[in-house]
Amino acid sequence: MVKMVANEEKQQGHRPGVFKQKNKGHKHGKHRTKGEIERENKGRVSVTALTKKQRKEHKRMDRRNKANQLRKNKKDMVLTEKRRLGTRDGPPHLVAVVSLHGGIDAGTVTKLLRGEGAGGVGLQERCISGVTDSFGILLPRVKQRFNFLSISTADIHSLLDVAKIADSLVFVLDSDEGWDNYGEYCLSCLFAQGLPSHALVCQGVSELPVKKKVESKRALSKITEIRFPDERIYPLDSEQDGTLLLRHLGTQRQRKLGFRSRRAHLLAQKVSFTANSPAEGTGVGPTGLGTLCVSGYVRGCPLQVNRLVHITGYGDFQISQIDAPSDPLPLILTATRPAKPGKEGDFDMQDGGEEEAPVRVLMKADPSSRESLQAEAEVDPMEGEQTWPTDSELLEAEEARKSKRVMKVPKGTSDYQASWIVDEEEESNGEIDEESSEEDDDDDDMLDEAMEDEDNVSQGPGSEEEEEEEDEEEEEEVCAEERTGVDERYDEHIDVAEEEEGLKRYREARSNEMFPDEVDTPLDMPARIRFQRYRGLKSFRSSPWDTMENLPLNYSRIFQFKSFERTRHRILAEAAAEEEGAMVGWYVTLHILDVPSSVMESVQSGKPLIMVSLLPHEQKMSVMHLLVRRHPSNTEPIKSKEELVFHCGFRRFRASPIFSQHTSADKHKMERFLRPDAPTVVSVYAPITFNPAGVLLFKQKNDGIQDLVATGSLLSCDPQRVTLKRIVLSGHPFKINKRSATVRYMLFNREDIMWFKPVELRTKWGRRGHIKEALGTHGHMKCVFDNQMRSQDTLLMNLFKRVYPRWTYDPYVPSSLTWFKREIIVDTDDLDME
Repeated sequence: MVKMVANEEKQQGHRPGVFKQKNKGHKHGKHRTKGEIERENKGRVSVTALTKKQRKEHKRMDRRNKANQLRKNKKDMVLTEKRRLGTRDGPPHLVAVVSLHGGIDAGTVTKLLRGEGAGGVGLQERCISGVTDSFGILLPRVKQRFNFLSISTADIHSLLDVAKIADSLVFVLDSDEGWDNYGEYCLSCLFAQGLPSHALVCQGVSELPVKKKVESKRALSKITEIRFPDERIYPLDSEQDGTLLLRHLGTQRQRKLGFRSRRAHLLAQKVSFTANSPAEGTGVGPTGLGTLCVSGYVRGCPLQVNRLVHITGYGDFQISQIDAPSDPLPLILTATRPAKPGKEGDFDMQDGGEEEAPVRVLMKADPSSRESLQAEAEVDPMEGEQTWPTDSELLEAEEARKSKRVMKVPKGTSDYQASWIVDEEEESNGEIDEESSEEDDDDDDMLDEAMEDEDNVSQGPGSEEEEEEEDEEEEEEVCAEERTGVDERYDEHIDVAEEEEGLKRYREARSNEMFPDEVDTPLDMPARIRFQRYRGLKSFRSSPWDTMENLPLNYSRIFQFKSFERTRHRILAEAAAEEEGAMVGWYVTLHILDVPSSVMESVQSGKPLIMVSLLPHEQKMSVMHLLVRRHPSNTEPIKSKEELVFHCGFRRFRASPIFSQHTSADKHKMERFLRPDAPTVVSVYAPITFNPAGVLLFKQKNDGIQDLVATGSLLSCDPQRVTLKRIVLSGHPFKINKRSATVRYMLFNREDIMWFKPVELRTKWGRRGHIKEALGTHGHMKCVFDNQMRSQDTLLMNLFKRVYPRWTYDPYVPSSLTWFKREIIVDTDDLDME
């Protein structure tokens, strides 16, 4: 037994204490060890595979190779487009010559380029219909052809239209000043719309002495680097300079404009008009419509005969057929002749007369697949939902039938006739309803009335006699003194009516800036009736607003996409993949149906004609949203729903928009005036246009001048974008307690207080609360807040309603007079130096 106990004591091991060191186990991870892998393979050798590092290197090489391939494809595509422009396979290089200074004549530039010494042969005069100073030339050395036209900057519409379609612009500068005020105005419009490839030209520098020539070039470069940084100025005083300019225009990189590269467009070179006979047109008898035959080179992308075309400034039209006449400016390359190594040995020119080659009909429109001119949806007033009345509604109708009103009517009047006779009370209520149903800014009108009332109150009855006496004294003093010539010349440029209107608009804008959206509660009308279309929101950001609630009647006339971005991507992808129709560079003749005769009159008056093929759905009306910024040159207040002139892509129209803030929320606050310090969203009823597209906003003045107001780009097409108009009712604390206060001057009767009781209140100092109860019958109310209110604080109530643009779309825009900077020149000799 003793021996067994001894053995048991030997078997007991050492028990570690508390302070024994414990090493961490090896964290081998979730992967198998090499030994486990060998045991599982049991001697089998696996196929050689790429390691993770090798696989990563392989993927990197694939990505680099793919990027190189994409880069090479894009480079080849750009080079193909560049080589095709102006050659035999593409349209002639269209160059517009623009003078940016009133003292410079662009005709001298075109005269120099037209000469034989510049290297051009095969001159074609007046190649652009409606433009007298236009010509086409061939350059055999570089195997290119050009169409030049000199466009006058006096007509800003024609200048912008030509810039939309020109391949290059040649800006003619003054050797001393560069450009004047009107040239700066034209540049602002061109940069906002999208500037194509351009070149700067200056004349008269070569004639200066060497020292003055260097100083002149340095001063001119300092002026132009603001608008054109790192841009070379080409002198143009000799035929050699003209040759260098032509070579530069033919080889420079073309700037791609998105709104024109995705649509087929052309500049009319020949135009003819055939009036419709009484049997052909859509109307009966002479309607002023006819078929317009327009010839020109297709640019941008292939032209489809079943698509609609838009004539800038006149609207959308259908094409009946496309013809292929002979090219008026052909460039046919032949083998060089060793016996006659002249300048023109590698090229031959043929006369492009229509007598030599008969006109071929390329394609005719298919009436079944041709797009419709329908711009608005058909409105069915009986399409509304009709439900059977409920039992409670039937009981109310029965009670209303029993409780007949007693009224005096002429003898012999039937019950049916008597029901149409309106009492005076109902007539007054009807007028109130009509006023409240208008879409105009009623509260803005009330602001004007309140301001007029304050002016009238400030002029008390006792002060009228004193003012009359002061006026008489002033009149006597003015009659005694002779008016100087400075005052007479100053008054010649002032329109009194325009000054009064500008003062009124300026006061409204200043009042809105000092007290945003604040309105006065009317005293002669209950607030619950005056503001019955408004509602309160707990939170402008998160409170719900039904986008389909109480839509106006104009919304039944417009079209809406389920997803505008998805439709846009699909249509642009289909347009880029099209390979049918009249290809780019073909000289074609379009037969356009039902065109008004005013288009031909415009061409005969000297204006260029621009045509563009529309993408699907671009003729339909919808709610377009434009993101614009105020132009710094315009400081006049621009009110919401004021008629403006729009240049959106190839379209030009007039409309009355509304302004709103540019935010990412689902509700957007309306702006009463166009803000000068922040981007603003302009919403307007207009035809659908797929972005990208530049936007210019002009304002038509009383003297016929259109002033540039804002510039920007096309944002989206979304009729469900909610724009809320806010009004603020203000009140003042009468008695202040710890958590409550007695407020007055916000509402003026007990019924209005109970009506607006659910609306949350706030103060200018950040307190929040609500109406607890009404005190008396004169508009005093007890309000409870989250903290004590200060005596200098003001109580505010925010009310909102959804607003919509006005339907005033008009594709016709009158011509603008020449813009000028409004400055009054005063002679120092006429000043009284006392």
